[in-house]
Amino acid sequence: MTAVLIACAHGTRFEEGRVVVRELLEVLRATAPAGVEVHEAYVDVHGPYVTDVVAAARERTDDIVIVPLLLSTGYHTEVDLVEAADGLPVAPALGPHPVLAEILVDRVQATGAGPDDTVVLAAAGSTRPGAVVDVERMAGLMRAAGIAGPVVTAYAAASEPRIPDAVHAARAEGRRTVAASYVLAPGHFSRVIEKAEADLTSAPIGADPRLATVVWERWAAARGAVREPDAADAAAPVEASDRAVASRAEVAAPVEAPGGAVGPDPSTGSGSSVGVGPSAGTPRGARARLLALFSRARRRA
Repeated sequence: MTAVLIACAHGTRFEEGRVVVRELLEVLRATAPAGVEVHEAYVDVHGPYVTDVVAAARERTDDIVIVPLLLSTGYHTEVDLVEAADGLPVAPALGPHPVLAEILVDRVQATGAGPDDTVVLAAAGSTRPGAVVDVERMAGLMRAAGIAGPVVTAYAAASEPRIPDAVHAARAEGRRTVAASYVLAPGHFSRVIEKAEADLTSAPIGADPRLATVVWERWAAARGAVREPDAADAAAPVEASDRAVASRAEVAAPVEAPGGAVGPDPSTGSGSSVGVGPSAGTPRGARARLLALFSRARRRA
């Protein structure tokens, strides 16, 4: 029986943001376990809307999991997607997660940030208290992943402090500031972050191939919670070396503030292992798919 992962992003009116989401969907399809389909969906702004995608998938299978392509807990994960799922499993948001921390550290280092700079982890913001907790945990994971200087959290909307206030507070202490764009793709919130006028601003997370490990881990956990524990399709782990290979993926170009320096300095991965997903075959097969993706990314660069 076919299994379906519904990858549900927020949606954006900016075409460059839609391109990034479609690229991430290509990564997910390229790394999907055998017999698992990846369906595109959005919770807001434009279609295909998640309610319609769920209805269409239900006509073919009951083995469906919704995985939010969202970085933190919020109204969409706690209310909108639960309502759209109508009893189907909904995985948690992608963050907080050590893989996201590794990607963010790579993006920050690509701006030319120094060890004494203050990193402002710039998130979209939410009225849900769990979102602030998630972002604070991400800040801690970034410190563990290699940020030597202070890491403070700030928000584009709904929560405090706002990003410009955090930037000004760091400058008042005599520190250069780096806004770490904690958004998936270019769009409204990435523009808000850029307008905060930090000394350096990192690129959004983008369609980094390492995100596939997070998505499939979330899918496997949510699916496993509603299926027989002795099912033949238990999740297959990715070897630790895969994450080290993944961390060498091309780093997106940073956004430079006037007079700011830019210089790539990608970090290495943490080496922890994550799940790829049920029926994924051997870890070697999953590794080969990821390696092929990274190779294509380098050739395009």
